Amino acid sequence: MGLNAHIASLAGRRVFVTGHTGFKGGWLIHWLSALGCEVTGYALPPETSPNLFNLSFVQGHLAGHHLGDIRDLDRLASAMIASRPDVVLHLAAQAVVRRSYEDPAATWNTNLIGTVNLLEAVRKTDTVRAVVVVTTDKVYENRAWHWGYRETDTLGGHDAYSASKAASELAIQSYRKSFFSGGGAPLIASARGGNVIGGGDWTQDRLVADVARGVASSTPIAIRNPTSTRPWQHVLDCLSGYLTLAGALLNRVEGADSCFNFGPPITDNVTVADLLDRLKQIWPGLDWCVEPSGTAL
Repeated sequence: MGLNAHIASLAGRRVFVTGHTGFKGGWLIHWLSALGCEVTGYALPPETSPNLFNLSFVQGHLAGHHLGDIRDLDRLASAMIASRPDVVLHLAAQAVVRRSYEDPAATWNTNLIGTVNLLEAVRKTDTVRAVVVVTTDKVYENRAWHWGYRETDTLGGHDAYSASKAASELAIQSYRKSFFSGGGAPLIASARGGNVIGGGDWTQDRLVADVARGVASSTPIAIRNPTSTRPWQHVLDCLSGYLTLAGALLNRVEGADSCFNFGPPITDNVTVADLLDRLKQIWPGLDWCVEPSGTAL
């Protein structure tokens, strides 16, 4: 069964998505809608103005739209049970590294306890067959290697964002072995990806979004590490991986209930400076400088 066949197997399914008011979540809803899925979303209101949720009329593609916090187990479970999903895609998170330094407790609560609550809600919902929990490629202990991390490498993280996401991976492993190991239990996988770019992202501390804001306001962009290499990937490429994984779980593919990295081939990785040079070809007014105390991009 090829990649498209796994995604096609989601057609017409009932799907529950957390974080549907965000950047990746909004694009995901459009894709699921195109597949004819009956989609229910659960998330906080959009954080930014403008935002993809409103501009692309995401709500019009939903069978159910719930504004709520994933830290509220009762409300989350109630929404999931009522929607009777076949598939759950968990994207809701506190995903801004800078914010994790400003409010580490909220980051831990959202990313770890929010994931635990999601898994508890799944336990209470007898229709769920497949769950994909989106974490990050920052869950690995930083060894300063020149090659990519493998799924079997040690989990870790110094900042609250990375560490809380690594902890959520441990929670997923625990629930998979303790509560979802029976023959009829839903299959659960975690998806690790990062550096996602694409239209509709107005999130704080996102390179392309910050560049667009800088160009619009004729303000130079402060770059801390221009020589750093990042595995940039387009949002639709990333989501195609998530949906393929969800379909593989739904089809009970052996080994699909595990953790998976999602990203481009290492040969496609470019430095921050290289990406800025490419963006300057589109936006000639782009101006940037190296600023140790500036935005950490």
